[in-house]
Amino acid sequence: MGIEEKITELNKLREQSAAGGGAKRIEAQHNRGKLTARERIELLFDPGSFEELEPFALHQCTDFGMEKQKFPGDAVVTGYGKINGRHTFVFSQDFTVFGGSVSKIAAEKICKVYDLAAKNGAPIIGLLDSGGARIQEGADSVVGEGDIFMRNTICSGVIPQISVIMGPCAGGAVFSPAITDFIFMVKGTGQMYCTGPEVIKSVTGEEVSLEELGGAITHATKSGNCHFITNNEQQCLEAVRRLLSFLPQNNMEEPPFIDTGDNSNRMDEELLYIVPDDPAKIYDVKQAIIRIADNGDFMEVHENFAPNLTVGFARLGGQSIGIVAHQPSHYAGAVDVDASDKGARFIRFCDCFNIPLITFIDTPGYMPGTEQEYKGIGRHGAKLLYAYAEATVPKISITTRKSYGAFVAMSGTNLGGDINYAWPTAEIAVMGPDGAVNIIFKDVISKSENPEQTRQRLVADYKNKFANPYIAAGKGYLDDVIDPRSTRPKLIKALEILRNKVDTKPAKKHGNIPL
Repeated sequence: MGIEEKITELNKLREQSAAGGGAKRIEAQHNRGKLTARERIELLFDPGSFEELEPFALHQCTDFGMEKQKFPGDAVVTGYGKINGRHTFVFSQDFTVFGGSVSKIAAEKICKVYDLAAKNGAPIIGLLDSGGARIQEGADSVVGEGDIFMRNTICSGVIPQISVIMGPCAGGAVFSPAITDFIFMVKGTGQMYCTGPEVIKSVTGEEVSLEELGGAITHATKSGNCHFITNNEQQCLEAVRRLLSFLPQNNMEEPPFIDTGDNSNRMDEELLYIVPDDPAKIYDVKQAIIRIADNGDFMEVHENFAPNLTVGFARLGGQSIGIVAHQPSHYAGAVDVDASDKGARFIRFCDCFNIPLITFIDTPGYMPGTEQEYKGIGRHGAKLLYAYAEATVPKISITTRKSYGAFVAMSGTNLGGDINYAWPTAEIAVMGPDGAVNIIFKDVISKSENPEQTRQRLVADYKNKFANPYIAAGKGYLDDVIDPRSTRPKLIKALEILRNKVDTKPAKKHGNIPL
């Protein structure tokens, strides 16, 4: 056979590999409102940049007639290319081939591309659309999934890992995306669950639909497993590209600097009026964030989970930052179990990848009540303290209003906060005036001829003394009390001075965070 015939054969095999499970299965995929594995890659990567790896790999299973059903590349497409001009690796499960199930060879392909991503210090993205481990292969497929889990864990904190749930992700397969840094899900098609509705019904008697059990909305609002939900696959893949624009390639690099064209010295009059004069009134902290960030660009993470704490990415003076902010419009910004987990996870990600942290403080403290105590608010709340204390990236805080007992739990000086600002509206104390007076002056009030009048007078005295930031500033707990309008330029200058910050912790294998 001459070279021309061999090239013809090569091209024929490539066509077979590109065809996945064939035209009928591709049509069925489209009828479900889903793109194919390769169509997703084409949308995700910069045009013409993707290079496929192992397109001719074949499974070796001979049981149950599997030797008669072979597709070049098997049930996953792997390779690398560029996103926003930067190298990125990917594996994309092909539902048209055995339902995207994980075979021994598919797991080996995923592990190989993971190893390449780790060696070359580049992010990896998993586009997941699979029925789980391939039943026909028995232990081989289960061991293969275990090999993937190992890569997820080893690469954690080394390279960014992003999971995109675009179809089913069932059984043990859910643990792989759970280990990765961020999970995207597509409404209506993306589903994650450890055990399906039929198993649940047989074991517990509960009846639940697939969407109610493991759909995007469920995981975005209830379980917190999903960080981003989108309406369709195109929107989802564009959001992945946007997220990567804030992140470094690996833990040894700084996040990318982007000249946004926004004036670093820009002042904003509206910041004077965001915090209400009445401390009992709510406001939306995101209105402050978007006015301070470059061009108002804020990519919120976990938007629909634990909304009493807002986290996400933005830029200040072109530099990527992570933002953690109490949200007074939900539970007055009180910190509960879910908010603690949400905040701690985000803080630790930013610290892994050299992304400075900006914290907006306005909270009455930790959420009271038996429900929170029984759920372990002490343990979960400690995660937030642990994450801040552990983080060595630049840490800057702005107390906008209430900081009742939370100053110690957030990004304060005692937890290694580098620069701590407050607005004139800030109140820094153990608790609010009413609660404090009821405890401190309980006997005085009860013995008074006019208890309510006495209580009101004592509350006013307490407010005059503590309902301002100057006691804390006088003790050196605050670095400055600033005009809200100057917040943006103040933060940018602080980030500049902290750019070369070096903060080391004692040598150890790893800490033991209260999980």
